[in-house]
Amino acid sequence: MDNKTHTTLLFSLLFFITHLTNASSKDQCNQNDKKTLLKIKKSLNNPYHLASWDRKSDCCAWNSLECDDATVNRRVISLTIFSAQISGQIPLEVGDLPYLQKLVFRKITNLTGQIPHTITKLKYLRFLRLSWTNLTGPVPEFLSQLMDLDYLNLSFNYFSGSIPSSLSLLPKLSYVDLSRNRLTGTIPESFGSFPGKVPDLFLSHNQLSGSIPKSLGNLNFNRIDFSRNKFIGDASMLFGANKTTFSIDLSRNMFQFDLSRVEIPNTFGILDLNHNGITGNIPVQWAETPFQIFNVSYNRLCGRIPTGGKLQTFDSYAYFHNKCLCGAPLDSCK
Repeated sequence: MDNKTHTTLLFSLLFFITHLTNASSKDQCNQNDKKTLLKIKKSLNNPYHLASWDRKSDCCAWNSLECDDATVNRRVISLTIFSAQISGQIPLEVGDLPYLQKLVFRKITNLTGQIPHTITKLKYLRFLRLSWTNLTGPVPEFLSQLMDLDYLNLSFNYFSGSIPSSLSLLPKLSYVDLSRNRLTGTIPESFGSFPGKVPDLFLSHNQLSGSIPKSLGNLNFNRIDFSRNKFIGDASMLFGANKTTFSIDLSRNMFQFDLSRVEIPNTFGILDLNHNGITGNIPVQWAETPFQIFNVSYNRLCGRIPTGGKLQTFDSYAYFHNKCLCGAPLDSCK
């Protein structure tokens, strides 16, 4: 074989290998997923944010999504659309990405409508964040069908109606944020009996009312934020010396209970009780707690602020407008 023939064969082989590699790379994306994604793009009026979604390219290389590298026929497992100039509703076709584990529509002010029922088809969905949009309607009962769901964030929207009690059926739920909506009614009694881990629970800036279910006292919450609602009555059951709670914010409600009897663990870092009707005094044991944020202002507390710990590191704004609290950082006791 002469050199010319040898060179020609070598170039032919390289061309074949390159062509094969390119062909295989173009086909890495599952074709059903690709068709669905293009439908989603069309449903959102072909926004510039999704300009990389070109039918001629591998969809696993498109922005705003992620494919599973563990499989040969790579399936789309994550769809995250964030800070986009998009108008419309959540496309029904999101339910046709059967291997989706993460779904995010965030900071899209012109995203309107309700959460589509088709997401119940997403049996592997673990992470759902629909926040900072103009979504309306109820928080749907059908979310309880997403049995793999671990993280649920529907904050900064215009959802109304009551909190569905069926959310407590989700066995893997570890985070629930329904804050900054227009939710009404009470906290479901069933929230005292989550079957798996106890989720962080954020319900602030709504129009929720009534008393806190006593059943919530059975749970060892890490973080709770019920601030800026219309809750009344006793919330002392949320505390407990044997718990490992880090943060509780009950500010700007109408709670009334005796703080003198409240025991807290030494894991506490954040406690905000401002603007309520809480009575009694601050327990001496609280001086030993490593608070990072602390506020009991605008209540009806009395007595001396305990000394010898972290409580004096906060300024008077953490204590003022109480009935008769005294001692540093407030005026000395008479």
